[in-house]
Amino acid sequence: MGAPKTGNVRNVVLVGQGGVGKTSLAEAMLHLSGKTARLGGHAGTKPTLDYDAEEVKREFSISTSIAPIDWKDVRINVLDAPCYPDFIGDAYAAMSVCETALFVVDAAEGPQPTTVKLWYAAEDLRLARAVFINRIDKENADYDACMKALRERFGMRLGAVTLPWGTGDSFEGVIDIVRMKARHCEGTTQEEFDIPEEYREAAEAAREQLCEAVAEADDDLMMKYLDGEPLTQEEVEGLLSEAIAKRLFVPVFVGSCTKELGVHSVMDDVATYFPSPTDYGEMPLVDGDTLKISAEDDRPVAFVFKTLNDPQQGRISFLKVLTGTLTPGIELTNARTRKGERLAHLYVMCGREQTEVGKAEAGDIIVTTKIAADTGDTLSVSGKIEAAAFQFPNSQYRIAIEAENRSDEDKLFTFIDRACEADPTMKIERDEETGQTIISAVGEAQVSVLLNRLEERTKVSAHIVPIKIPYRETIRRVASAQGRHKKQTGGAGQFGDCYLRVEPLLDGTDYEFVDEVVGGRIPRALIPAVDKGVQETMKEGVIAGYPLTGVRVACYDGSYHPVDSNEMAFRAAARIALKKACADADPVVLEPMENITVTIPESYAGAVMGDVSGSRGRVTGMDTDEHGNTVVTATVPYAELVDYATRLRSITRGTGDFTMEPAGYEQVPYDVQKHLVEFYEESRAQGH
Repeated sequence: MGAPKTGNVRNVVLVGQGGVGKTSLAEAMLHLSGKTARLGGHAGTKPTLDYDAEEVKREFSISTSIAPIDWKDVRINVLDAPCYPDFIGDAYAAMSVCETALFVVDAAEGPQPTTVKLWYAAEDLRLARAVFINRIDKENADYDACMKALRERFGMRLGAVTLPWGTGDSFEGVIDIVRMKARHCEGTTQEEFDIPEEYREAAEAAREQLCEAVAEADDDLMMKYLDGEPLTQEEVEGLLSEAIAKRLFVPVFVGSCTKELGVHSVMDDVATYFPSPTDYGEMPLVDGDTLKISAEDDRPVAFVFKTLNDPQQGRISFLKVLTGTLTPGIELTNARTRKGERLAHLYVMCGREQTEVGKAEAGDIIVTTKIAADTGDTLSVSGKIEAAAFQFPNSQYRIAIEAENRSDEDKLFTFIDRACEADPTMKIERDEETGQTIISAVGEAQVSVLLNRLEERTKVSAHIVPIKIPYRETIRRVASAQGRHKKQTGGAGQFGDCYLRVEPLLDGTDYEFVDEVVGGRIPRALIPAVDKGVQETMKEGVIAGYPLTGVRVACYDGSYHPVDSNEMAFRAAARIALKKACADADPVVLEPMENITVTIPESYAGAVMGDVSGSRGRVTGMDTDEHGNTVVTATVPYAELVDYATRLRSITRGTGDFTMEPAGYEQVPYDVQKHLVEFYEESRAQGH
């Protein structure tokens, strides 16, 4: 498999709702191009692309696979991206290195929530877009309704380049609007016919719409067309390429992947009309500049858009060559780490299979192994070029995990930390306050796959535990108390006596200690012991076991014994005094609050606001974004948001998204405080 020239490369990412047949389309393209002997993943055959054990078990893609297809002297790098919500981060990464996003939609279902979300992501990346309406052979398929829904959602720039030749059981092939021919395929053999008379009118109407849409790409030809002069076939095809590259026209194909009907037309048009890397434009850089993807630029630059930890082959890095030519053994510098990376071998990857190549030119997508670069890193000779990282979806699903065996905690953390380096949509951290290991991810299926792989590859079992909420305690009024510690055991005894006054700090300060002792009532050398005893007690709390905060403590009197007084005695006396004083100072529990911003379709706004109110939150605002979605802002207790990622997905049927950021602490309601205090006292009684 030779390295294609930059102008002969087409990078196309397949995206859309999970389960609509994206992988089936890629498998059909592999088979029809002769890359595979059979249609993978159909009628009992193993898929080429969904090869991972978890993908086989779950029957959907969880990682981007590449299908390099040679068709009409063009290399089409098909990136089959996972679009199940929990693994959608891979789709964002794959879109960042492609020129075209090909959306697969079901002929009976039309555009669904994930399709809409990814459409706007592709729009933000300024990608050319195309649509393949799949499963037109289904009994309830409705091409006209699907096309209408697509246009209503995404605009009138969408236009048919193929029409169905029959639907349901009578589906025979497609009507090619660009070439004005009917196409029927029998296996890998394709036949062309004149358009049947019953489809002639529909085909001519679609051709008229096509010409009208693509004419916008050239002012002179648009005037010619508006003057009533028809466009020649050569002009139509030339304008089609330009209109797709300029995002003036979105071609819509139709077919059936399992019958391999309509797929030839997709491959023909991708190879002939879709933009190459040089048409795509420029890659944004971190410094605000841009880098034009070009074979003329002899500086080798590569962008790492995905990393994979394979149990057999180790770390695999997926690269898009931005400029220059890569050759085996080349030494490049990582712009982030400033360390050298030697690309010992270069491979073209098809599913799991790797084929070594002698070079890779600008625009192509390849893989290499055993380099330390992370997803989003840029490699170049100088190390000074750094491409801007792509935006990942929010990772707001948070869970705490524990190893079944305490001795396996370090092994667990190391494995998951490496997994997070490969997948930036996941993060692992140790919460120093609660002592828990916390994983942030997009969704629960992502965590489930992670824990399955942990056990499979390291023999470490782990389970999910409830996240501990970092509550705080404080006081609401001034109070004083004496703490007296006296212990006599026969020899030297212990004696400490101090008077403390506590008062709330209202300026946001956590703690302040004031020495007001006069006349030597407590020796100066023992005052720090009082402070230390207070701070030790504050860490444990005074009513529910949570850290005490926002308190000024003044030591204003006391007494001591010249022999029995020591640091330990005054620390103990301080603990007694603080607890007694706080008990009279109206102690309360505080809970962490979060400001959340929820983006949902307008139809779900009422349900979301109702859920906020039912979660002890308060709505603070409502707006509309550029896509017509409703944006709700609210302040909600963190304790009510631990499962919000899952809850919002359920409320909005997967259409909602949210971000959150800390908003300080507020007092919990009395009933919540009562429950927390009772739980604490019960735990202490049980010796926990």
